[in-house]
Amino acid sequence: MLKPSLQLRLSQQLTMTPQLQQAIRLLQLPVMELQTQIQQALDENVMLELDESEVATESETDVVAETQDDRDELAVAVEAEWADRQTADAGVGSGAGASNFEPRGQQEFADLSGETLHEHLLWQLGLEHLDARALAIGQALIDGINDDGYLTDDLEAVRSTLQPDVYCTIEEIETTLALIQRFDPTGVAARSVSECVLLQLAQLAPDTPSLGLATRVAEDCLELVAEHQLSALRRRLNVSDEELHDAIALVRACHPRPGAAIYAPASDYVIPDVYVRRADGIWTVELNNSMALPLRVNQSYANSLGRAGDYDVLRTQLQEARWLVRSLEIRNETMLKVALTIVQRQTEFLEHGEEHMRPMVLKDIAEAISMHESTVSRVTTNKYMHTPRGIFEFRYFFSSHLTGDDGEQSSTAVRAKIKKLIGAEQPGKPLSDNQLAKMLSEQGIKVARRTVAKYREGMNIPSSSERRRASPLA
Repeated sequence: MLKPSLQLRLSQQLTMTPQLQQAIRLLQLPVMELQTQIQQALDENVMLELDESEVATESETDVVAETQDDRDELAVAVEAEWADRQTADAGVGSGAGASNFEPRGQQEFADLSGETLHEHLLWQLGLEHLDARALAIGQALIDGINDDGYLTDDLEAVRSTLQPDVYCTIEEIETTLALIQRFDPTGVAARSVSECVLLQLAQLAPDTPSLGLATRVAEDCLELVAEHQLSALRRRLNVSDEELHDAIALVRACHPRPGAAIYAPASDYVIPDVYVRRADGIWTVELNNSMALPLRVNQSYANSLGRAGDYDVLRTQLQEARWLVRSLEIRNETMLKVALTIVQRQTEFLEHGEEHMRPMVLKDIAEAISMHESTVSRVTTNKYMHTPRGIFEFRYFFSSHLTGDDGEQSSTAVRAKIKKLIGAEQPGKPLSDNQLAKMLSEQGIKVARRTVAKYREGMNIPSSSERRRASPLA
């Protein structure tokens, strides 16, 4: 029979404290979402205030130096340069290998004043002074037009949506549809690409050269034009090369998505988290502090709290404020560590381009900064780096390894070499995937044909047969 007993056991486990949870959450936030979180904390916590001092004090600089003594000479020089230039102008020259930086504090906002295609068409319909019956039919037709400007509902479906309020015939709907098809933008309310092109060609002057031939192409041969099968198109139409060239030029001048001229989705602007530039022969890295509000604990309020048991709410806010300020410091330090290490390893890419990208994975950065891969993964997610070669996501610099005679090659560098070889191929004689694989092998890069095909398709480059058909010499 079992007897009750007491046993003492020792074990270790990781506890996710609120402070640690907050630090992890802030670490993976991009700069715009971080700004929203900071502003919300300022509104809710009286113990927080903006730190209006822009220049780091000597004591703050010493703390940074003490925590980064394990970095190599280049990292120390880069960070010292960053500290000296915190209040300097972030612009650089626009010469070769340079890029213009935005002035600090300058923001761009999307233009939200434009109307939608639906509103634009309804406004034109109201100018026609139609009776109530025709107006209802026109509104039903416009409701069936998508953002590209095409009528997606058939006429029978439009008639059924009008019932039982309005009973009409298909001929009445076609009459109103013909009216809408004369609206701006030209080609709107078409039911197919062919009809869209025909509507736009009909707006040209009757004496336009090759207009009749262009109309024939739009009616029956758009598939051959899309597939660049010019030889088959020339034989079907029995015309000369010059006549076919002029007709295709008219067809290609038409807009296949007329609705895009009125309705355009809002642009997504990328705010970089770090700036990278070269100064005095050294690549420097600077955090984008212009978008993140600097915080500090309000010492006046904090010192006014005595040791009495009152003001428990304020004490809780004081503790939360200290946690938040410390979490932001950890975020900035970790992001700067990761960015510095990436720049050190990808200096050749920054100086010479994609073909010199070094292979790198999360584990390489994690070992270099003595952190876990999950932490590096959080830092590199949805974070962007502004470089003289453009704005790149942190994850862009990570790529798989390929074996070569000169050592390991980055898959990004191999893609760039494939793109360069295809760009230099002779017109009418495109390189096949096998030929590309052999040429890469001659350069010391061992890659299979299927890998070349995968990389080519990933860059949206057509196959050799499709490029041959698209060639003007085909």
